[in-house]
Amino acid sequence: MSEPNPYEKLGVKQDATFDQIQEARNRLVEQHNGDLDRLNMVEEAYDAILMERLRMRQEGKIKVPEGIKFAERSQVPPKPNPTSIQQSPSWLERLRDRPSPKDVLLPGGLFLSLSGLSVIYPTAGAQLLQVVLMVGVCLSIYFVRRKEQNFSRAILLTGAGLIVGLVVGGLLASLLILPLNQINLQAEQFSTVVTFIVLWLVSSFLR
Repeated sequence: MSEPNPYEKLGVKQDATFDQIQEARNRLVEQHNGDLDRLNMVEEAYDAILMERLRMRQEGKIKVPEGIKFAERSQVPPKPNPTSIQQSPSWLERLRDRPSPKDVLLPGGLFLSLSGLSVIYPTAGAQLLQVVLMVGVCLSIYFVRRKEQNFSRAILLTGAGLIVGLVVGGLLASLLILPLNQINLQAEQFSTVVTFIVLWLVSSFLR
């Protein structure tokens, strides 16, 4: 059995008009969307017919409409590149939020203010740090609850952020004890600032 000619591949007659050819091509592209082999076959048949019609036009045998164009290969969906596929774990996608600038800047400004209080007034001692830390926890719970409309989840995420912040802050403070002493900053103050950074990330970018 001989291979179908371009007209047969598009399902049109050899005396079909350009509009009929265009409609057949568009219909097949829509019908085989996602099948790259079929789409390439349709485009090759369409190009072959246009080349033949243009050649016939040059020979003066037919008149080709001025608006006729060759098929654009960009309409054929490219094959997916495995290296470009997002590799983020599903659990991370479920936790990660995409906040608006307001949802990032407002909590950031408040936590920055609390961090400033923790650093500027070192003589107030542990009592001030406990107060500002409590305020920071309440702010984190408020912002997470405002986004998620779930109070228990807000407490859970804030509690996790508080623990992570205190642990990471304490570890970093123990490693940077000498530089902190040189700038007259106590380890507890540094740990509190780190905790505020973690709580800001939790309240802004987690859900």
